Amino acid sequence: MPPKLLTRLILALVAVAVAVSGAAAARRHPAPANFTASGNPVYIWPLPKNFTSGTQTLAVDPDLALDPKGAGGGAAAVAEAFQRYRHLIFSPWAHAARPASAGYDVARLTVVVASADETLELGVDESYTIYIAAAGGANSIVGGATIEANTIYGAIRGLETFSQLCVFNYDTKNVEVRYAPWYIQDEPRFAFRGLMLDTSRHYLPVDVIKQVIDSMSFSKLNVLHWHIIDEQSFPLEIPSYPNLWKGSYSKSERYTVEDARYIVSYAKKRGIHVMAEIDVPGHAESWGNGYPKLWPSLSCTEPLDVSSNFTFEVITGILSDMRKIFPFGLFHLGGDEVYTGCWNLTPHVKQWLDERNMTTKDAYKYFVLKAQEIAIDLNWIPVNWEETFNSFGGSLNPRTVVHNWLGPGVCPKVVAKGLRCIMSNQGVWYLDHLDVPWEQVYTAEPLAGIDDAAQQKLVLGGEVCMWGETADTSDVQQTIWPRAAAAAERMWSQLEAISAQDLETTVLARLHYFRCLLNHRGIAAAPVTNFYARRPPIGPGSCFIQ
Repeated sequence: MPPKLLTRLILALVAVAVAVSGAAAARRHPAPANFTASGNPVYIWPLPKNFTSGTQTLAVDPDLALDPKGAGGGAAAVAEAFQRYRHLIFSPWAHAARPASAGYDVARLTVVVASADETLELGVDESYTIYIAAAGGANSIVGGATIEANTIYGAIRGLETFSQLCVFNYDTKNVEVRYAPWYIQDEPRFAFRGLMLDTSRHYLPVDVIKQVIDSMSFSKLNVLHWHIIDEQSFPLEIPSYPNLWKGSYSKSERYTVEDARYIVSYAKKRGIHVMAEIDVPGHAESWGNGYPKLWPSLSCTEPLDVSSNFTFEVITGILSDMRKIFPFGLFHLGGDEVYTGCWNLTPHVKQWLDERNMTTKDAYKYFVLKAQEIAIDLNWIPVNWEETFNSFGGSLNPRTVVHNWLGPGVCPKVVAKGLRCIMSNQGVWYLDHLDVPWEQVYTAEPLAGIDDAAQQKLVLGGEVCMWGETADTSDVQQTIWPRAAAAAERMWSQLEAISAQDLETTVLARLHYFRCLLNHRGIAAAPVTNFYARRPPIGPGSCFIQ
């Protein structure tokens, strides 16, 4: 029998055996949906699509070994991810661990990856399956733990879930998997599950961005929307126009080309895309610090000068340079909050408009569509904030992805016109709105108001936005977490499963647990139930109830 066929046959038998064992335990110990067979909430975040569990506790060997299989199992990204997660599971307790009195039930982790293709693109297969059972158990064919995935990115998602199943027991001083045997089959509901990070309002060091990327992987978010540049600062190096980063706050608050490439590479190893943004024609005042000709005048420093060919030459240069850094297929061109009044008050721009019989609204459309053409010529799919759709949706390139932010009800209109949409309703998914409680974040639904199945497929997903006016290194993580995790589960887990949970009992207990997990992993996640997000605890207490 060919080795690949034998491997898949063994895994199929394992799946049946573990599922049968879990089902038997469930019959002996009936539990509601989304609970373990023992009746406890499933402390995996986000909630997996399908699973069965049992009543056994398994000891995990601190020398847990990786057993890679399949065409992609031996990929460096898989080995690196395994080492990261082994460190997360064991390193906090390594000084206290002691040998298991009866030996270890899980001594190796088999990771089977069908494909060696490391291409990371929107819609990449992130599905995985996990089997965990004791060696030599009555229902076990192969003891230990197995993750099976079609891609390395599915394997990485499976490693995160496996790590959350591993818990340190302070009595036995062993890492254990409780409620085994486990059979988990999981995949995301939406392909685009984003977090926007603003590094223009406040510069964030590369190490802080790395910490944010790490924390995103813990909740299976998969798109870092990097809002690099805005009217306040231009921190990114652009070789074609080297004076642009004169718009940075200081020389020490900049990102080199090498920094940006490193961030993209770091994110890719965690299965996370980086979608860059330049917000044009508004939100671009900082550009003129290096090239004043981009300003219509000294008293009209934004929007950018629509009448000047130089403006579009600079945009072409920026996008051409950024295309060498950011391989993700989507690029955000902004297009929001464009206040065009000063175009009319600037004589040479006013003359240009009059010669073309254009209003400032016409010029706004002209600018956005021209920027889209530049991005499309570079093989990017343009993403624009919703004002572009609200103002001239019928003229947008049909490849456009419309990014909702102003309020609810926009995505239904967008998909009805055949365009794709990302939901970031500011009333629920803007993390700088500190008075939005976690419950509202959790219950916000990207498909609200869209009943047609074909139109639902045009909603790529959603994104929580961390605008940086009041967030810097000192408080960015506790502003993001744990509320971003609430949106992460909404975008990953099946609607039926998360809708069946009781918010104030099951979900809250699970979110408390995940927030504690983040704290244990060094992420400064704020208490869940604070009236204002990111504030410290109001008094003594456990992280499991704050």
